[in-house]
Amino acid sequence: MRSRIRLLRLSPVDEAEFIAAARRSRVLHGPWVSPASTPEKFRAYVARMSEPAQNAFTVRRRDTNALIGVITISNVVMGPFRSAYTGYYAFAPHAGQGYMREGLHAVVRHAFGVMKLHRLEANIQPGNRASIALAKACGFRKEGFSPRYLKIGGRWRDHERWAIIAS
Repeated sequence: MRSRIRLLRLSPVDEAEFIAAARRSRVLHGPWVSPASTPEKFRAYVARMSEPAQNAFTVRRRDTNALIGVITISNVVMGPFRSAYTGYYAFAPHAGQGYMREGLHAVVRHAFGVMKLHRLEANIQPGNRASIALAKACGFRKEGFSPRYLKIGGRWRDHERWAIIAS
């Protein structure tokens, strides 16, 4: 079956569509993530994701080119570690339709194939059932719990550590 999605590197040309998607998705994102919702924040995000150890991909519908979500591979460390973090979020109205599963599978293949990484780790708040289900569906396994791990929305939040290693 042909993939329903395309992965593209996040770029400055995505600004208007990205900001509009972030704004209409505030309820969906709730306490889980705060995507850039102003031109200044978007440009800073693109600049950060352009650094060598950072990668951001847009997930787009193949048929309409609509922006579905974003998946990152960040804090890449090579050498004997060969590891990175991944994060992801969908935009309304595309959540829950399987597009992000296709996107995350594609990013995992890219990380292990093209980038030659050994491990990807996703840190997910325990109440974020949709993100946990996506990680599980893509082969990630729960490795542990990190109290007050990341500051999101002005608060330190607990996270579960999920990871997948190259087979």
